[in-house]
Amino acid sequence: MPKPIKFAVFPVAGKGTRFLPATKASPKEMLPVVDKPLIQHAVEEALAAGATNLVFITGRHKRAIEDHFDWDTELEQLLIDKDKPDELAMVRSIVPEDVTCIYIRQGAPLGLGHAVLCARSVVGNRPFFVHLADDLIDAPTPCLEQMRQLYEETGGSVVGVQRVPRDQTDQYGVVDGEPVGESVWRLKGIVEKPAPADAPSSLAVVGRYILEPEIFDFLAELGTGAGGEIQLTDGIAQLLEAREVRAHEFDGIRFDCGGKLGYLEATVHYGLKHEEYGKDFAEYLRNVLPGE
Repeated sequence: MPKPIKFAVFPVAGKGTRFLPATKASPKEMLPVVDKPLIQHAVEEALAAGATNLVFITGRHKRAIEDHFDWDTELEQLLIDKDKPDELAMVRSIVPEDVTCIYIRQGAPLGLGHAVLCARSVVGNRPFFVHLADDLIDAPTPCLEQMRQLYEETGGSVVGVQRVPRDQTDQYGVVDGEPVGESVWRLKGIVEKPAPADAPSSLAVVGRYILEPEIFDFLAELGTGAGGEIQLTDGIAQLLEAREVRAHEFDGIRFDCGGKLGYLEATVHYGLKHEEYGKDFAEYLRNVLPGE
């Protein structure tokens, strides 16, 4: 039986330059989607899949992430004094008491593979999730939980994938695989940002992974790849030569919140679903978009 997955790694050291000036002094992962920052969406998904140890790979100007997941006794006392029990419960539920948050500084911007490698000293010889907060996925069953269920059945590493238009393959890692079940492929190869004419498929890797600890050895031996960085896809390509790796096409809607359009789409989507303001927001949209 595969080992349970209790560690989740969140690479959050990126600069977020596509959102300047908003991200000059504030992490892009703290950008709110309605009333909840992207990184909290990410953490909630990992918790729903069983993670109890949250490992944040951070950089400069990321202190706000630590503060968000820390206790704030002054805020809690203020909410108590103002008799706001709902808000107090909300603040206290951001991180459950049995969950540990760990912060590791990525000393240099050497890519996603290097960020994952930075977690080695904490994760050790255990399987772990990797979650990229930029990729916000609304799914009936959280994406990482879908992947965990596959992992429990088959063992081995699992990457989350989504079909993309062929002319967009140069924006993603793309897998080559053979189908072995519904929405499941056994990987034969993976390549980072191939030209459309060279792409082995239109199955693009999105920001969800379950990785066996053997990945650390391969990442440690890698040189720099595309973009002068240590690429996680290159490490996975090495891993699948020694271990079986599967791809899972998740059930859900993905928003690329690393770009402004995807972020706006996510804001509208979650705004319409908002329990308190969804109906009023829908009415507003009908008024400003006549004929829609």
